Amino acid sequence: MPSTGTVPPEAVAPLTRGLMVLRRLTDADGVLSLSELERITGLARSTVDRVTGTLARMGYVRLDGRDVFLAPRLMDLGNAYLAALGLPGLLGGPADALADALDESVSLAVADGDGVRFVHQATRRRAMSLSFRIGDLLPAERTAPGALLAADWTEEEWARWRARRAADPRATGFPAVPPGDGPDEKEFAAHAARAGECGWALDDQLIEPGLVALALPVRDADGAVTCVASVVSHTSRHTADSLREAMLPRLRSAVAEWEALLKGQGQEAVGGRRSRPRDPADPAPGLADWTHASKQELGRGFIESLARGLTVLTAFGEGRAALPLSAVAEATGLARATARRALITLEHLGYVEAEGRLFRLAPRVLALGYPYLSRLPLPQIAAPHLAELSRRVHDSASLAVLAGPDVRYTARVATRRIMSVHITVGTRFPAHATSLGRVMLADLPSDARAAWLAETEPQALTPYTLTSAGELAAVLARVREQGYALVDEELEQGLRSIAVPVRDRAGAVVAAVNVAMHSSRRTVEECVGEVLPELRATAARIEEDLRTAGRFAPVPEA
Repeated sequence: MPSTGTVPPEAVAPLTRGLMVLRRLTDADGVLSLSELERITGLARSTVDRVTGTLARMGYVRLDGRDVFLAPRLMDLGNAYLAALGLPGLLGGPADALADALDESVSLAVADGDGVRFVHQATRRRAMSLSFRIGDLLPAERTAPGALLAADWTEEEWARWRARRAADPRATGFPAVPPGDGPDEKEFAAHAARAGECGWALDDQLIEPGLVALALPVRDADGAVTCVASVVSHTSRHTADSLREAMLPRLRSAVAEWEALLKGQGQEAVGGRRSRPRDPADPAPGLADWTHASKQELGRGFIESLARGLTVLTAFGEGRAALPLSAVAEATGLARATARRALITLEHLGYVEAEGRLFRLAPRVLALGYPYLSRLPLPQIAAPHLAELSRRVHDSASLAVLAGPDVRYTARVATRRIMSVHITVGTRFPAHATSLGRVMLADLPSDARAAWLAETEPQALTPYTLTSAGELAAVLARVREQGYALVDEELEQGLRSIAVPVRDRAGAVVAAVNVAMHSSRRTVEECVGEVLPELRATAARIEEDLRTAGRFAPVPEA
């Protein structure tokens, strides 16, 4: 938890201010105006402008007029914590499989002070479904995981809990849950004692009416609790008792398997102390040089100490859970004195924990945008990139996904022209006659592509529409080879479009981006020479965001 004592004299004030801005944006579900930030933070408007300008330069926020939006790249900080922790990478897949087997939501949570913070969520999609997100913080007294963790609290930890309860009796400091009194100390202590005795805990609508949960601790080889696994349901499906009766044996069996996995991997794989050499894809010492160059370019509008302080968080990661000061300085390219001041500031604010001469990231790092950004769907990730593409090429830009025989538009930025292409989100067109459809069909395995052609009966929409299965197969093979599709007046006479695929972390095509225009605007050659490079650059930026957003959480399609 963040220190409540005196601010260390070495603390970096701009870093403190920047972290406060990111927290306020997170609590506001990812967007605030500059004037709202000024009011909520108490910072001078000039300071807000400089802080947000620096964060925008780093790609952590996006400025749109007077509004500030959290950007997917900010998830790099939370990803550093989750990678260093090791649990989501090791247990996330098994937790997802358990959720599928039980047909109920499954979560993994860790202790964060006197609260419980989620590090993995496998949510079932229902009308009444779990809305918690990775990074959400819940008060311990209102959760089943909290009772299990409190069973091992020291008197000092109980004292911190009492102080927090006295200062915030209705848990208004936990935005993820509705305010409420929750159990008093006697009730919570009894709940924790029962959980400690039987090794499991129930949440019978403590968080909100209708929500029930069963939780078990997951222990490492030394018997210490590394995380808590929960099965979460709704009272329309289970009472608390029926959830326990139905799920406890299966959850116990799964947890036993997970604990065996933890023992097999060893301590260094799950938040351990062993450090490994830096991977070429990891943050590099060049980041420090970049911050200096940005300062030279932007002058007072760029706060170098804020950028360097946030860079320190990216020094940690898989195999680098606990690092000495020298390793942090080496990983970031910062001077030891600069890295030390940043670490002191981050430790004071609760984002870093010190163990002797070693430092490690704390769960609080997930409070920096992760809850909001981890549920950001693909269309919202793509939207600002489409807007920039449309601005650069002066034509409409769209994102679409494959939906059976059709493409379905999921995001679109239209240009303002007397003659323009009018398509709305949700519109469906036959995939065979669109550039969007062809780049997605071209990525299908050859047998799936052949099956699609065999099952679909392409209809002629204009005199130029290709309908022959043989001709379409040849076109799709060419599209696959060249990496783009250009369709000229096959969907509608006078309409020309060009599209490129958008790939996820695994390289699979999950969507496509196109630019559409009237055929009088550009020749086919001009589309390839002028628009295609812009399209490819846009797809690359969307893919970069998808790689970041999808590292530990699936990106929703819509």
